[in-house]
Amino acid sequence: MKTITIAFTGASGMPYGMRLLECLLQSGQRVHLVYSQAAQIVAKQEMNLVLPSRPQDAERDLKARLGQFSGELHVFGRDDWYAPMASGSNPGDAMVICPCTMGTLAKVAAGISDDLIARAADVMLKEKRTLILAPREMPFSEIHLENMLRLARAGAVIMPPNPGFYYQPASVQDLVDFVVARMLDHLRVENALMPRWGENRATGE
Repeated sequence: MKTITIAFTGASGMPYGMRLLECLLQSGQRVHLVYSQAAQIVAKQEMNLVLPSRPQDAERDLKARLGQFSGELHVFGRDDWYAPMASGSNPGDAMVICPCTMGTLAKVAAGISDDLIARAADVMLKEKRTLILAPREMPFSEIHLENMLRLARAGAVIMPPNPGFYYQPASVQDLVDFVVARMLDHLRVENALMPRWGENRATGE
């Protein structure tokens, strides 16, 4: 069982984050979830999903929404400095910020750890653990690009949620699964969300 932190922030793209959460729990991982106030607004707008402000309420509601799974879900408040991922002595295996606002990305790039999301990301970088950021913005400004380059040089994986089309997706869910599958690959979590490149060649090889 891996311990993976997921952070939701206020960018568009909540279906990506929720699908990642679902897949990790179904695959038997321990997930530590934290989200920003803006993410609560986006979740309601994009998925009609209410993310309660009290972590215990959120944990209960998400477990009911996601149904049976073999993993563990623990929800933390964004100001909970006693959360495991707030310290390098208990950082977990990886972290994904999905969706990731440019404000959050900038804070992480600058080392500004003023909430649990930014602090957990800072811990991932300093402890040389996997940190994935899924920035959802278009177009990118020069500031955005410089911040992403700075993070990439520090060891983070910058993964804008850009779905592919070579496997002929038939639904929005297919597009979401393409992106989530790539995240799971980087987290070293087995998945079968989409056909792999070269698997469905006409020769049958």
